[in-house]
Amino acid sequence: MNLDKNQLYKISRLNSNYPNYQQIIKLHKEAIENGQDIYFDPDTGFAVLTAEFLLKRGYCCGSGCRHCPYETNK
Repeated sequence: MNLDKNQLYKISRLNSNYPNYQQIIKLHKEAIENGQDIYFDPDTGFAVLTAEFLLKRGYCCGSGCRHCPYETNK
């Protein structure tokens, strides 16, 4: 799968009406720009994997990752 950075920034399973959606997308983009594999969710403090990291991993693990770049059959 070949995606450019602008496509990676926008990958999210969150509905655009989700609370803090814009902040989450911004944190995701900043993490990718800074070469970080994770960022921290502003509400929960949980670590969230970036689409770039997941793409480099090479496969979907089926866990429903927020920024999974792979199509799922579930």
